[in-house]
Amino acid sequence: MTQTAVPEQTAPERDQVDAALKTIKENADKIFTWNYARERPRLVSLYNRGTESQWRSVSDLDWAADVDPEKLVAEMGDEIVPPIVRAAAEVPGSPLASWGDKEFNALGVEFLKARLSQFMHGEQGAMMTAAKIVETVPWIDAKYFAATQTMDEARHTEVFARYLDEKVGEAYPMSPFLEGQIDNLLSDSRWDIAYLGMQVIIESLALAAFGQLQKATTEPLLHKLLRYVMADEARHVAFGVLTLGEYYQGLSDAELKDRQEFLLENSLLNRARSTTPEVWERFDVSLERLLPALDEARKKVGLPMAFGKAFFSKLVPNVSKLGLLDANNGWLREKFGEHGLLQFEFADDTGTDYETYDEVAKDRAALN
Repeated sequence: MTQTAVPEQTAPERDQVDAALKTIKENADKIFTWNYARERPRLVSLYNRGTESQWRSVSDLDWAADVDPEKLVAEMGDEIVPPIVRAAAEVPGSPLASWGDKEFNALGVEFLKARLSQFMHGEQGAMMTAAKIVETVPWIDAKYFAATQTMDEARHTEVFARYLDEKVGEAYPMSPFLEGQIDNLLSDSRWDIAYLGMQVIIESLALAAFGQLQKATTEPLLHKLLRYVMADEARHVAFGVLTLGEYYQGLSDAELKDRQEFLLENSLLNRARSTTPEVWERFDVSLERLLPALDEARKKVGLPMAFGKAFFSKLVPNVSKLGLLDANNGWLREKFGEHGLLQFEFADDTGTDYETYDEVAKDRAALN
């Protein structure tokens, strides 16, 4: 029997391997539980729904679809290249003063790549955080669900990486802001902080970001990909709210104050998100010169509010359901009020999102 020769593969150099890895020291205890009784019916229901809603990254999405990045960006318009950036080109002395449609179209492609890259990196962070929850949460029903979420996040990481690689282009590094947030969640010794930071804050952020992008595109592959991912993310937020809502009933005022301060700091930091600096470096544009032009343009067109509204309209109702708005004599309510966030208190919470996006599961059942 003739055997086909296998090409000899050269192992990567050590420095190449090290450059692709990052180590985070964790301080949390790993918890076994010998109580296997299913004592939390709502978590049981959510877990069952999670196992039924596992979509297939290879066969459920049409990867043969042809995607033109420039056409995709043109369709998305202001969602990808904000009006403030175009307005900055009209400011005297702006480094964008000589730019025309060609440059702005190219910038849009880079902005799209940067955004999808942060989705990809964030999903890997969510995968690692969900795995930490499996290890650290003391309830068997929560461990079961977090295991399904770990699989969900692995699939999300995979599809964003594939879309970037095959359809759009080279990925950007993880933003320092997102990296810092996830590092803190993974290294914190308290299991509920992983829940609060990932399931409530970052997953709400993700739902807002995915939703904005999905509304802006009709490109079939990206549109369906985002819809499927959003169905999973809404379920993850519901999981966090259910689990933390029970756990926080037993915490002291001092412990709740610590969680309130964590929420305030991390939710308001999301207002300060900025475009990945590497985007401008690829166009040889100095941020030092660009920032004054952006500040001047902001006076004319104002700050983009759609994303912030989408994020806080998901976050604030869920925080209220956790009881954290009114704990400690309404400390967080007062702080959110100072920043104009209480307007979102009675918006539809993620439970509504969950029912909406769960239509994906019904779609898949019909196809199968």
